[in-house]
Amino acid sequence: MSKLMSRDEFRTALEQAIQGKSANKSPFSLAWAGGTLSRAHLARWAENHYHYVGPFADYLGYLYARMPAEYVDAKDFLLANMYEEEIGGDRHTDLLIRFAEACGTTRERVKNPDNMSPTTLGLQSWCYSVAMREDPIVAVAALVVGLESQVPSIYRKQTPTLREKYGFTDEEVEFFDLHIVSDEIHGERGYQIVLEHATTVELQQRCLKICETGAQMRLLYTTALYHDYVEQRQDVALAA
Repeated sequence: MSKLMSRDEFRTALEQAIQGKSANKSPFSLAWAGGTLSRAHLARWAENHYHYVGPFADYLGYLYARMPAEYVDAKDFLLANMYEEEIGGDRHTDLLIRFAEACGTTRERVKNPDNMSPTTLGLQSWCYSVAMREDPIVAVAALVVGLESQVPSIYRKQTPTLREKYGFTDEEVEFFDLHIVSDEIHGERGYQIVLEHATTVELQQRCLKICETGAQMRLLYTTALYHDYVEQRQDVALAA
């Protein structure tokens, strides 16, 4: 049986659970960073990404309702995260739609769930399931550590290309600039909550497993976008 890890050992193990499975390694992310995608491909990404990140405050809301009242730090973090997503300045989904429109698609297409791939629906459904059913600390490990903490490293590779290769303006790529900063803060807060409250061997092991699964889910979602829209050219002409 595994032993209870120290905070330092557990932090290293959580990071290692994600390493090697980052969405940075997907062919879509590599093509994006290399500047070989078209604006039509980026439009398809935005139409799918909306249905993954659009409900993020909903995921956190379900999790907030189930978080033990005595975990004040965790509840405060979840509430602040929801506030930032929805009303703390520009609504994050509005910034994503602004980018999508700059790619050539429309607000109506972005918000229409018929335009997301089955793999995107699978990721969205997994997030809802985790938020509603998993132990709250395990759910933080999944949604914040396994998923949200990846975002800065992904966008730091992609955002310069949006400006330098594709010619997007600062206003059009604000969604990415914002999340490079905010999700670095959120990711670290998520780590600290998991490190503090996963105090049994079982909880630590469940957190490690679900972090790995979350990273794999995002990698599969991003890889499917390449298969569907780059290799198969599914619906790409709609945004051309």
